[in-house]
Amino acid sequence: MNDLPKQPAVPDPANELASDSSPIDPRDFRSALGTYGTGVTIITAVAPDGRPYGITCNSFASVSLNPPLVLWSLGVYSSSLTVFQNASHFAVHVLGASQQALANIFAKSSDDKFAGVDWTPGLGNAPVLAESVANFQCRSVNRYYGGDHVIFLGAVEAYAYNAKDTLLFARGAYGRFVANDERKKTP
Repeated sequence: MNDLPKQPAVPDPANELASDSSPIDPRDFRSALGTYGTGVTIITAVAPDGRPYGITCNSFASVSLNPPLVLWSLGVYSSSLTVFQNASHFAVHVLGASQQALANIFAKSSDDKFAGVDWTPGLGNAPVLAESVANFQCRSVNRYYGGDHVIFLGAVEAYAYNAKDTLLFARGAYGRFVANDERKKTP
């Protein structure tokens, strides 16, 4: 008798990534993923013609402290994909609790998302937005294809941050972090 858990057969990777071969309902899966609260970021880069591009993104994550690496992902059908794939640098901006309107601007298609937005050119001319809680200026290191997204790996070459409250996103809504009051009590 064997008490080890039974493992399913290893799936064929070519079939596993095909959307029509998964028994998982994509809408329900998205709802399940939405229970995981994330920060809200805007990723920016510049096109070869000098035009700034930016998107709202919550797939940002740290990868390594040494060397300093981060990642984020973008859907393969995004109209901005070629800009980010060809950019030498990108900048990640962690948004503050008061920047929900900015997140909404960069989440929608628009000819000029940067109209009225305060920014300066950063490394590789990637736009660096003013007033974010943190920004990470990254050299694009590699891209990996994962299902319906491209995963961008960046080497952090410069960063800045402050103590403002961050904007969070979960279950399709914005919110903010509230610290546990217990840590403020003294014995």
